[in-house]
Amino acid sequence: MSNPARVAVIGAGAAGLATTKALLDIGADVVTYEKGDRPGGLWDRHNGSGLSPAYDSLHLNTSKCRTQFADHPMPADWVDYPSASLVAGYLADYADTFGVTGRIRFGSTVTRVEREETGARAGAWTVTTEDGGAGRYDAVVVANGHNWDPRLPEPGYPGTFDGVQMHAHDYRDPEIFRDRHVLVVGMGNSAMDIAVDASYVAASPVLLSARHGVHIVPKYLFGRPADATGGAIAGLPWRIRQRLAETMLRVAVGRPEDYGLPAPAGGLFQNHPTISDTVLHRLTHGEVVARPGIERLDGDRVVFTDGRAERVDTIVWATGYRVTIPFLSDRWIGADPEKLRLHHRVFHLDDPSLAFVGLMQSTGAALPVVEAQAKLVAAHLGGRYALPDVDERRRIADRTLRDARARWGEKRPAMRIDFDAYIASVPRELAAGRKRLAAHGGAFEPRLTGTEADTGTGTGTGTQAGGDTGTNTSTDASASPTTDEVSA
Repeated sequence: MSNPARVAVIGAGAAGLATTKALLDIGADVVTYEKGDRPGGLWDRHNGSGLSPAYDSLHLNTSKCRTQFADHPMPADWVDYPSASLVAGYLADYADTFGVTGRIRFGSTVTRVEREETGARAGAWTVTTEDGGAGRYDAVVVANGHNWDPRLPEPGYPGTFDGVQMHAHDYRDPEIFRDRHVLVVGMGNSAMDIAVDASYVAASPVLLSARHGVHIVPKYLFGRPADATGGAIAGLPWRIRQRLAETMLRVAVGRPEDYGLPAPAGGLFQNHPTISDTVLHRLTHGEVVARPGIERLDGDRVVFTDGRAERVDTIVWATGYRVTIPFLSDRWIGADPEKLRLHHRVFHLDDPSLAFVGLMQSTGAALPVVEAQAKLVAAHLGGRYALPDVDERRRIADRTLRDARARWGEKRPAMRIDFDAYIASVPRELAAGRKRLAAHGGAFEPRLTGTEADTGTGTGTGTQAGGDTGTNTSTDASASPTTDEVSA
């Protein structure tokens, strides 16, 4: 590139690492801002950001072959579902292998990202950091993840509770539950993991409460990783895949109602399933006991909607996370980032020099998705891919949202993607963008030169000038067993 784009990437979790690598591949000048002291986002529980929700028993809930980066396969001798610590090491190795680590400004917190509206540099972006440093960029890629800002039930339940309350984000090991009477609220992956962990040390069977049910998928079906079984029918329309997969699941493990759990609120591939081999075992042995939703709190007891009152001294709220992008104003993300429409879940509709990688909720793993999104961003910023015009982008976004609502209802429809369909769509979108480029032009043109880039210097430890990151460790919700739908 004769005048390479200067790009800020915010977050050094899987999404930020993949984006930085893809941008380096096309010769862009990249600065990656990371609040923590190491790459890997949520997967490294020792990350200095303090935002990782990783716990001792955390493992992938998608198999390694369906989770790994295409550019950096996981070791062949690894188990099918590696631990969080292995994944953290894998991401660090990815960063080192592709020269990404040297581009990361660790210990940096972005506080503000603004577009210059007037003057010779109109359209360029200024990234400001907590220590007062600032850098100018041709483009900004937001990769700060959405599994770090805990969501509690809103409004809270009536009554008062005398015991300990905690969010699943703060859970690390089961010793805190020893000889306690534990209630876990939620039906997501971390809810199931925590309930199982607690059931081995608690004073009484662990109560598992939720208003709505989910499909529970074991990690293995018919001797193969469950997502590999699903991948074998990936080319079929999702309604047909749904019927086939639900039939296989009923044959293999039965229905959630057979274990005392509430019926799923929607069909498989419509609501995020919970992946667990162990919770059904603990339910059948009475060590975890299903309860309906909460009606009220009553001192040392919790009253459920069926009228039953149970002694509880510890409540774990496994009720999910807010999508929070604190460094962008409502001008760019609106009042609710969960509702932000994007072209191909990547490019801002008003200004595609602002892009997002990982701001999605996938039916499968996140790493292949963010890798594909990163390559889409790099192709655009490298002048190798032209987007549709703004009116067409809006029409596509409207149609995509309508289709998502028809499939997923009002639970984050703007963020939802079908894993296999999305992965297959990116090469087609890149090819279409190349045709648009050849026919009509419209390549991205950098606005800045290197001498115009920095207006201040941050104090991070990376090799680039320019500042810090906002509350940002990329947490890649869909790749992690910490993904919890709000089912409390």
